[in-house]
Amino acid sequence: MDEDRFNQDLRKFLKTFGVTSQREIERAVAGAIDEGRLRGNETLRVRAVLTIDGLLDQHTVEGEIALE
Repeated sequence: MDEDRFNQDLRKFLKTFGVTSQREIERAVAGAIDEGRLRGNETLRVRAVLTIDGLLDQHTVEGEIALE
């Protein structure tokens, strides 16, 4: 295995996941506030699930995001 290539591709994937996920969360929260489904002072429970075909069935990370 080429450790450098693996590390580079892994970091690229995680960066892309982080950036795109942040944008989607921001859009979802803004839309929910605009529609009146959120007031903007909530704390949201979040969950991200990672799978790798044939290697990892499920890795789950849970947390909270405070809006205020």
